[in-house]
Amino acid sequence: MSRTLPLSLLIMLAGPAAADADGVAAVLAAIGDLGRLNGQALACSQMGTASQAKTLMIRHAPRTRRYGEVFEERTSEAFLAQGGDLTACPSAAEFSSRLDELSLRLQSLLPVGETATQTPVTR
Repeated sequence: MSRTLPLSLLIMLAGPAAADADGVAAVLAAIGDLGRLNGQALACSQMGTASQAKTLMIRHAPRTRRYGEVFEERTSEAFLAQGGDLTACPSAAEFSSRLDELSLRLQSLLPVGETATQTPVTR
């Protein structure tokens, strides 16, 4: 019986830590997708979409180096991948639809009021 209590406590503490890691991964994935949309919008001269993507980043993402790096890296990758090929750019309606989807995703993962209390992710 003396061994079951410490084991039970360890199991109870490990559960939330694993769930938190999954939450951070989901947030980083959403921010990466937002960065990709931003980069493609910049390459396609969709400045309104790019501005809205950056506003979503500022409004929802925790203000830490890691989150900013993910956004900037994905922006750069998408910008370079799009190249100067304006004929391959999505329509303004498609950009708007993707932006709406990402906005809802970010709102569900990081409601506006919670970004200041997020724990920073260390490298």
